[in-house]
Amino acid sequence: MTDDKDVLRDVWFGRIPTCFTLYQDEITEREAEPYYLLLPRISYLTLVTDKVKKHFQKVMRQEEVSEIWFEYEGTPLKWHYPIGLLFDLHASNTALPWSITVHFKNFPEKDLLHCHSKDVIEAHFMACIKEADALKHKSQVINEMQKKDHKQLWMGLQNDKFEQFWAINRKLMEYPPEDNGFRYIPFRIYQATTERPFIQKLFRPIASGGQLHTLEDLLKDVCPSAITPEDGEQKTQVMIHGIEPMLETPIQWLSEHMSYPDNFLHISIIPRPTD
Repeated sequence: MTDDKDVLRDVWFGRIPTCFTLYQDEITEREAEPYYLLLPRISYLTLVTDKVKKHFQKVMRQEEVSEIWFEYEGTPLKWHYPIGLLFDLHASNTALPWSITVHFKNFPEKDLLHCHSKDVIEAHFMACIKEADALKHKSQVINEMQKKDHKQLWMGLQNDKFEQFWAINRKLMEYPPEDNGFRYIPFRIYQATTERPFIQKLFRPIASGGQLHTLEDLLKDVCPSAITPEDGEQKTQVMIHGIEPMLETPIQWLSEHMSYPDNFLHISIIPRPTD
């Protein structure tokens, strides 16, 4: 992969200032103070909120505490989506800090997966990496790794260790020089205005004529409404990691540098602010 290490670092160390408040109907023994945290964009809510959980449990009776879950303006937040994706999709044009509501009761079974332990997060994370490598290298790279390499990827994410993670992950970002890129690009496109979870299909980084496909080529193929407005006025934004990449950016470069640790490009299509 081309080594733009500063980009990799900027992506890894992206943070979202967040204010957690307890849902007003939760029964407490004394007033629950809000809890402030800088959330890592690349991680998962259930992986980085142990302190939040402990903070609010202090003011609650034990019998009132069941599985914790999070909500933003009435929308339950899917813990298996990376935090940065959740913010881009639901809150990217709002004032900071991001205001998240904490619940300990009435778990929304229809909207959220249960997450009873860190093992569940690890299993989800590794399944995504394996799926991404199936697309990129027919699973050859991930299958040639040892179990300790898989563990190092997970521990790097869990402990927020950039060097530890990338020592292994760079192997997943390489390809034979004669190929000029991956077999297919692992990506998912999410639209704030639809109920559909996400769009995912096979897309090659290199056109049949040898030229590099761009982000614009991907969107034209998979989600044309995102870039070709009906009345000439652009009503949407295309967000990755909180920024709007230029549409002419090669999709191969984005895949190498702007993917989340799960090796997927998570692309949000959101309404453009009107003000």
